[in-house]
Amino acid sequence: MAREVSVDEVARTVARLCQEANYDLGGDVRERLRQALETEESPAGREILELLMQNADLAAAERVPMCQDTGLAVVFLDIGQEVSLVGGDLTEAVNEGVRRGYREGYLRKSMVEHPLRRKNTGDNTPAVLHTRIVPGDRVRITVAPKGGGSENMSALAMLKPADGEEGVIDFVVGQVERAGPNPCPPVVVGVGIGGNFEMAALLAKRALLRPLGQYSEDPDNARLEREILRRANNLGIGPQGFGGRTTALWVSVETHPAHIVSLPVAVNLNCHAARHKEAVI
Repeated sequence: MAREVSVDEVARTVARLCQEANYDLGGDVRERLRQALETEESPAGREILELLMQNADLAAAERVPMCQDTGLAVVFLDIGQEVSLVGGDLTEAVNEGVRRGYREGYLRKSMVEHPLRRKNTGDNTPAVLHTRIVPGDRVRITVAPKGGGSENMSALAMLKPADGEEGVIDFVVGQVERAGPNPCPPVVVGVGIGGNFEMAALLAKRALLRPLGQYSEDPDNARLEREILRRANNLGIGPQGFGGRTTALWVSVETHPAHIVSLPVAVNLNCHAARHKEAVI
């Protein structure tokens, strides 16, 4: 028999996660910032890293956002195939959760109703929703607020298979370099390789959900992560673009089988906060 989950519970959980993601820096991010502080050679870079950590402490203590750009609400739902969602429309429940979380948490509303008319929706909806059906009888909800500065520095290329590993690395590192200070470095770099046009972009977005410090289980992907991170940190951009060794905190690579003539590669940059929180109901 299917386990019933009320969409009202989904809405309540989304509302809570919207606030937690904006108030509470992840423990994995804190640890990477601490490690970066130990190895950063630039005095300005060390000062910026210290300020970022102080900012995170104040945000958590005062229950205020880490950043004035509290992001477009990206929501991932992994829904167990043994779950029966009851009580209303799931998409509307997610949007109600975003609406409530941003209103009650005093978070900035950044969504416009049409990309050309630019009128603000007033409640940060609609969310960008990604849903998967997975085994089990639970619903995993991940809310990942995405700031405009880092999102605008993302890119996708349809490389040729002959470009190979070096082509992938050159494209990703080149995008980090082109982004410069705009995504508020030190950045977290999500890389999606394979699938097709839209799959590569989604892979890159999902890559940003992996804990910092956790390499891919695929040895080739893990090698790419290490090399891209090394080259990115040799660019000299540094924290907030003031120079230094810490341009990127982490690189996560996700891959998917691809067509024989295709090598899609997407880069989704995140600011140092790498904001996301999840819950299982």
